[in-house]
Amino acid sequence: MATATAGKVTEFVFEWEGRDRNGKSVRGETRASGENQVLSALRRQGVTPIKVRKRRMRSGQKIKPKDIAIFTRQLATMMKAGVPLLQSFDIVGRGNANASVSKLLNDIRADVETGTSLSAAFRKYPLYFDNLYCNLVEAGEAAGILESLLDRLAIYMEKTEAIKSKIKSALMYPISVVVVAFVVVSVIMIFVIPAFKEVFKSFGADLPAPTLFVIGMSELFIKYWYVIFGGIGGGFYFFMQAWKRNEKVQQFMDRLMLKLPVFGDLVYKSVIARWTRTLATMFAAGVPLVEALDSVGGASGNSLYVTATEKIQQEVSTGTSLTAAMTNANCFPTMVLQMCAIGEESGSIDHMLGKAADFYEAEVDDMVAGLSSLMEPIIIVFLGGLIGGIVVSMYLPIFKLGQVV
Repeated sequence: MATATAGKVTEFVFEWEGRDRNGKSVRGETRASGENQVLSALRRQGVTPIKVRKRRMRSGQKIKPKDIAIFTRQLATMMKAGVPLLQSFDIVGRGNANASVSKLLNDIRADVETGTSLSAAFRKYPLYFDNLYCNLVEAGEAAGILESLLDRLAIYMEKTEAIKSKIKSALMYPISVVVVAFVVVSVIMIFVIPAFKEVFKSFGADLPAPTLFVIGMSELFIKYWYVIFGGIGGGFYFFMQAWKRNEKVQQFMDRLMLKLPVFGDLVYKSVIARWTRTLATMFAAGVPLVEALDSVGGASGNSLYVTATEKIQQEVSTGTSLTAAMTNANCFPTMVLQMCAIGEESGSIDHMLGKAADFYEAEVDDMVAGLSSLMEPIIIVFLGGLIGGIVVSMYLPIFKLGQVV
């Protein structure tokens, strides 16, 4: 079994052979963490896999969406400056500090050099280049405006990564505080409280209820620390695995995230921003609406909107207007529906959806800034109350002893 060290990942290259929708034999390579991921990616591309073989590749740093966004921006900038495509790949590949990214770019460059189109070369690596990315590149190649669409794609990815980063930072702040608080309380319960307990034994008097409660909690921590830490750690691990792999758990958590107090509104607005931004970008690139909707749901980052987008796509393909289909989905704010309706009437859906995305991205920025300011005093009160309560409980017997003396 492949193992990965901290900060590293063992990747695999899968060489595959299959037949496309026309029955033509096709073959290629795909980077993925497992064979099932390759099979799913091939089926999404309309390829019927015949043979999939795993080939071990060297370990390297994990390739993150941010790396792809940076590469896209660099490639767009150089192509706009008139640098040839292959030379652009050389420059970006040599200048990248991540060895995995450099190897990926070199492999793509080799494919392009042998006559493969850029979009087809990207499609061999669905782990890093999704359908949205490949469709936009393909549209740019067909229209002869590749550098322009790469620039548009870079802007889209930068905005998407920025909004994802803001959501993560907003959600991680309170989570990290809870983790730190748990660690601090655990240390106090296991190492500090027992020392006080020995002192209190010499008093020979009844202890106050708060002190007895804290001592009881300390004894529980000392006796069952492995159960507590193991249960929390194991539970968190299995929960995260279920969240990643189980569709029902994903739907439940995505629904829950949208209903969280305060944070739910933030998640909702970020989902709407990403959904509208993705569709606006695809439509502006000339991708047909029904085809564009293939990529929009997944880009929203919420399984509920994936399902809703599939229903919208079905309705649009049968002649229903986009606005009507979105209204039937019952998960879009009135403003987005109105902007979409105006866009359909004026023939500028991409422009109006882009404006809606700008609005909700600004809303997310404002909410994150507001939450950061709001969370600081709440966290101070929370930590102060928790630690202070424990300290006061342990000093109550000493205060009482002082009053008696």
